[in-house]
Amino acid sequence: MTTTGTTPTGASPTPTAAAHGGPAHPPIRRSRLTKIVATLGPASTSPEMIRKLFETGVDVFRLNFSHGSHADHGARLKTLRELEADTGRPIAIMADLQGPKLRVATFANGPITLTAGQSFRLDLSKEPGDSTRVGMFHPEIFAALTPDTDLLLDDGRVRLRVVSCGPDHAETVVISGTKLSDRKGVNVPGVVLPLSPLTKKDREDLAFALEIGVDWVALSFVQRPEDVAEARRLIGGRASLLSKLEKPQAITHLAEIIELSDGIMVARGDLGVELPAEDVPTLQKRIVRESRRAGKPVIVATQMLESMVSAPAPTRAEASDVATAVYDGADAVMLSAETASGDYPLEAVSIMDRITRRVEHDPLYRTIMDAQHPDPQQTAADAITAAARQVAHTIQAAAIVTYTTSGSTTLRAARERPEQPILCLTSALETARRLQLVFGVHAVHTSDVANFSEMVQKATRAAHKDGIALEGQRLVITAGVPFGTPGNTNILRIAWVEAE
Repeated sequence: MTTTGTTPTGASPTPTAAAHGGPAHPPIRRSRLTKIVATLGPASTSPEMIRKLFETGVDVFRLNFSHGSHADHGARLKTLRELEADTGRPIAIMADLQGPKLRVATFANGPITLTAGQSFRLDLSKEPGDSTRVGMFHPEIFAALTPDTDLLLDDGRVRLRVVSCGPDHAETVVISGTKLSDRKGVNVPGVVLPLSPLTKKDREDLAFALEIGVDWVALSFVQRPEDVAEARRLIGGRASLLSKLEKPQAITHLAEIIELSDGIMVARGDLGVELPAEDVPTLQKRIVRESRRAGKPVIVATQMLESMVSAPAPTRAEASDVATAVYDGADAVMLSAETASGDYPLEAVSIMDRITRRVEHDPLYRTIMDAQHPDPQQTAADAITAAARQVAHTIQAAAIVTYTTSGSTTLRAARERPEQPILCLTSALETARRLQLVFGVHAVHTSDVANFSEMVQKATRAAHKDGIALEGQRLVITAGVPFGTPGNTNILRIAWVEAE
């Protein structure tokens, strides 16, 4: 029953294709459980390249609103929806908001040279900078500074320490770093800045993203639970919300932020600027573990195969980095510049797919997953879902089947990290799309069912058509009756797969 990561299997289109009026194409069945997120950009904007990325293994496509116009993102989304209709497979689309970008201003005569111990002033003046001062047009930063606060410029390449400060300036001393140029970024480690994660641009981008119908919204610069709550109010249930953990301040409120979010991204680039490098790996594991415990999908992102922006193969350290995220039990791993602007987008997806499949076939991987099952809550739904994983393992079932409207039954099954794929049947296309991000889920958009027997029949047929199971194999099926009640998982059944 195992297929390659790119080979279509099955005999007929899923109802998604028919619902969109697309031609008959066999569905693509991934042979791995961990998902791949890829960013679209100049290197991956044509319909031909987007199709190749999907066929090579991409499950979720990211639109990075830090770059590109609304017209660019709208065109890419349209291409993806046409691909979805043509292949009959739900495709998840994520809008990643830019968030506040804190930067110094420009210098009159180009880059400057700094010397450790010299004085350097930051202020609100619009005069071009020189070797003694530069503008920083962020009064919120000045309001939060105190003497002895450190400022990191240019991703930490320059470190300044505040000597004295006021509402419109900061006198600092250079601790380390030798060069500084125009518009380099500013980080203030250890300080909660009085800034909303949603700038005017972000609000406009969010409104556009929701209008064109993205499935996930990634929120940058999350510092507090209130930041997530603000975004949820604006989204209003029209997309799932993913919180990017890139500010150390967010870790103080990790449990609350996970609870308020639909998903989590470990954005290690900015975390690595504001935290000691040695803290990032253990923090990554903690975030993945806590997200899994809460049943929320979690992505490990940033610099995973960075060298492949300009090289056809990754470094061995990068391959190990991807593998570590999979061993940690992440739902997905992400490519950024590698597919957006790199020279080898297809190769990057291909090697990430191969690394992921290799790890999942390692006996140690299953040992780790089985040792880390979160304790089920004391509910019938959790008890049945935990039992479904055990039953599927004992009888060597081909898949665990969930029938869901909201996605909660499927998320609960994925939380168990079963060794079998999770075949999700749902009558809600938006749910099928959103669940493409989730570990192990093969979502099928199908018509509604009137009773449990009809659902079992649909499940066995879908499993056979999509190459999930062969004739004579068994499925473990969970659902909630009456249908349409979110989180009401109360039935477990074993069914045999029969060919039509």
